Amino acid sequence: MEKLWPLLLSLGGLLSLGGCQTEAKPSTVADPCLDRAHQTKLIERYIDKGAQRYGYNHPNWEVYCDSLIAACPNIAVGYQEKAIPYLKNGDYARAFALEDKAVSLDPKTWTAYRGFLYCIFTKDYPAALRDFQQAEKLVPGGYQMDHTYWFYRGLCHLELGDLKAAEADLLRDVAAQQQGNASTAAHFNSLFYLGVVAYEANQLPKAADYLRQALQQYPQHPDAHYYLGLTEQAMGKANSAQQHLAQARQYLQQGYSMSEDNLFYANYPHQITAHEVAQALTAK
Repeated sequence: MEKLWPLLLSLGGLLSLGGCQTEAKPSTVADPCLDRAHQTKLIERYIDKGAQRYGYNHPNWEVYCDSLIAACPNIAVGYQEKAIPYLKNGDYARAFALEDKAVSLDPKTWTAYRGFLYCIFTKDYPAALRDFQQAEKLVPGGYQMDHTYWFYRGLCHLELGDLKAAEADLLRDVAAQQQGNASTAAHFNSLFYLGVVAYEANQLPKAADYLRQALQQYPQHPDAHYYLGLTEQAMGKANSAQQHLAQARQYLQQGYSMSEDNLFYANYPHQITAHEVAQALTAK
């Protein structure tokens, strides 16, 4: 028995040492919020099958967005979706605080969208230009709301009074749409804004050409008729000018518009009103 004690003590020490080594290993559990599949399931649960079952003005919209943010604070879409009611109701301070958070979490997805909001909603054209410049680096050749980044850059430069830069960016927008095939029709509002830029630069024949091209794509475009009417007035074509101004009034009354997203919530640059058309029709 005395001979067994050293052996038992030795075995006990080894078992004790092995137990200590096992306990010393930390358990590594991956954060599920970093898993794309898990994020997709949460977005489906709280946004696709949650918030979007209600209108954005319903209290449950924000409840579901907050639930997604609470579950995984690193999912950018939670903040972007939560911003929508504030954005549509004109509370831009709250909306942009949430949009900024979305951009910080996922700049590749949301930088261009924030640039669109700056351009169309808040008219902060320098901020919009900065975002679209960054977006082009993150997603070269990208689109936002059916337009290239160059389209919005052109609008920003137009509103800032830099007509040369506006024309250059809008021409790049058209080139990006055509991709080397000049027979491919450009978006009617790309042509419309090129016409507006030419009109503002007093390049009247060029303005008339672009505006007619826009009307070939969209014959009921009230804004294109209005600016073509102004252009022809300046060119001394009084009868044709009156016809286009009358068509602008008619199509506005019939509910036609520039046919752009979010027109209900914000005016696009150089978007016309019925009052402007009425004034132009009575001008001598």
